[in-house]
Amino acid sequence: MSYHAQWLSKIEDSSNPTEYQAFVERYYTLEKDAYDQIFTTGQDTVQGRAAEMARALGFGKDMVVYLGFLDGIHSCLEEELDLDAVADDTELTLKIDFEKLYWKMHEVKADWLYSLESWDNVLSSERRNELAKSYRQSKIVRHEKVGRNDPCPCGSGKKYKACCGKNA
Repeated sequence: MSYHAQWLSKIEDSSNPTEYQAFVERYYTLEKDAYDQIFTTGQDTVQGRAAEMARALGFGKDMVVYLGFLDGIHSCLEEELDLDAVADDTELTLKIDFEKLYWKMHEVKADWLYSLESWDNVLSSERRNELAKSYRQSKIVRHEKVGRNDPCPCGSGKKYKACCGKNA
């Protein structure tokens, strides 16, 4: 069973709620520290063997949790990884698109990650504000209002005021 498959089974198994909660909290802490370390260096490329990178980013020998980190960041890489093929000695090159990563962090509502102060090393606060604003604007839902004399949207062929708009 690959590390990625172990990660997926562990993150989906919530049979013991207290154990699951402790696992998730530990993962969030390690993830936050790893991102903080990456942002502090300011480099957009991290490379090396998987086990060495896991230790360098603070995951120690826990490759399953490290694969969870890679699972979260892989969609923000310029070249996506085959996570099922990652083993201890796999050579990895993580070329991170920081703007896409910042957007994704907003998308998954990870405020403990997109509010890290170390973002200053990779994206200016103005750029982060622009990305946050464009994210919020992309989530606004706009519907065309039906006028009284327009055809009813229910498809009856009647005017809205004589059909569904009668009781509105």
